[in-house]
Amino acid sequence: MSKKTIIVCDHIHKLGLDKLSSLEDVHYINISDDKENLYAHIKKANVVITRSSTPVDEKFLQEADNLESIVRAGVGIDNIDVDACTKRGVVVMNVPTANTIAAVELTLCHLTSCARAFPYAHNAFKNDRIWKREDWYGSELKDKQLGVIGFGNIGSKVAIRAKAFDMKVVVYDPYIDSKKVNDVNMIYTDNFNDIIKSDIITIHTPKNEETIDMISKKEIEQMKDGVILINCARGGLYNEDDLYDALKSGKVRFAGMDVFNEEPSINNKLLDLDNVIATPHLGANTKESQKNISLDAVNQAILAVRGISYENAFNMAVNVNDIDEDLNAYPSFVQKMAFLCTEFGKENIKKIELGTFGDVSKLSESLLACACVGAIRHNHEHINYVNYEIVAKELGIELTSNTEIKKHSHYNEVSVRITFASRTVSILGTTIGDNIEHIISIDDYVLDFEPKGKVIFFKNSNVLGVVGEFGTFLGNEGININDLAIGMKEGSALAAINVDTKVSKEALEKLKKLEACISVRYIEL
Repeated sequence: MSKKTIIVCDHIHKLGLDKLSSLEDVHYINISDDKENLYAHIKKANVVITRSSTPVDEKFLQEADNLESIVRAGVGIDNIDVDACTKRGVVVMNVPTANTIAAVELTLCHLTSCARAFPYAHNAFKNDRIWKREDWYGSELKDKQLGVIGFGNIGSKVAIRAKAFDMKVVVYDPYIDSKKVNDVNMIYTDNFNDIIKSDIITIHTPKNEETIDMISKKEIEQMKDGVILINCARGGLYNEDDLYDALKSGKVRFAGMDVFNEEPSINNKLLDLDNVIATPHLGANTKESQKNISLDAVNQAILAVRGISYENAFNMAVNVNDIDEDLNAYPSFVQKMAFLCTEFGKENIKKIELGTFGDVSKLSESLLACACVGAIRHNHEHINYVNYEIVAKELGIELTSNTEIKKHSHYNEVSVRITFASRTVSILGTTIGDNIEHIISIDDYVLDFEPKGKVIFFKNSNVLGVVGEFGTFLGNEGININDLAIGMKEGSALAAINVDTKVSKEALEKLKKLEACISVRYIEL
């Protein structure tokens, strides 16, 4: 089988490029400095990594004959025609959390700078050498009301940090459970007028038909005199013309702006005002976030090109941006579990069963689609979340779901059970903490490990000294163990060993010759 190709269209951090260069099973091309030949290159692409400077439109898609998925190395997907991608069966993913802390901290910079006019005081003193303290009376944040619009990854963290300033935080987000806000000692409101009464307002929503011009003349007129407005999310959430008028009149005392309707925005009239603190879209501009974005985008591209999973996909069977935050890892996780089942089975599939317990059960129909794609993708590369039922029927695969599986010890649990020609493989999983994936059972071997990276699955007779013998062998091969989980059953054991080095075929053959070995598999997730 020929190698598949990942193409990087725009500049990403070198760490991500280095990882792509190290792959043996994937061909990688970096065209970030050769955009003039974009269309010639993307004909070869199975997966594309973009940023904001490459428009993925009809022309792009027409030229990209072999394209299966796109990873947008960043939060927004404004440059991608998602509907056109969906029609062609191209999965669109983004990297929603890699720059979270950078965006959160920049928002707080704008918030404090507006409250105290720091940049203007700095310029007057340092650049103009004017010492006039009476010109720079600011406002304390303590006891002020902060209105937070949008309580997702960024908005929630801004709100939590604002509490450290002893601010009163009021949150408006009609798409979340109010308990998430109330549980962290903040006030939830479903009345937008409660936000408008705030001393400072910061917005953290995506840009769509519902949120464009969310703050305009009508809303500003109802605000307190001297309100401060912050936008480090997306340009266009505030109506810039109305904001300009309000800033000139003094109705809005200060605005902190990192994003604008049109960018680059060097001729924006807001920049002419002396009560606007502006930065050139720096939300993701930290060394740490650029590394995170690059590595996350590359990892997603690798999983996609191998057909393992599609993390943070917009046009999957379920859009992770439309479901509860504590459930949004499950679509990709279930696909990964199904893929892992097929790595154990390696035979024709007869039946795919999805089981759920807890709140995740409301996603069961969509998760069944994810399981089907994950199981079949390795030998039917054109399957997607639109045609999965047709493909499964053509292959004679039965699809079923059950929302009453036996609960183990976690609130949300999902099982994928695949029946092959001569055996059945079953995997049970859950997420823990901050959506960390955990597999807690494989074929009734109860164990607990995080399914990522390079993993050896070693099944052995339960005899004395096996673990030591196995560890000694890996040490002699120069393979370091990062983590180890063992499950026991009826005189045998199954170990999942996370290692940091690729395991050669020769090493696997040697492992099979260990006296206690029943089976061994090496899988990259």
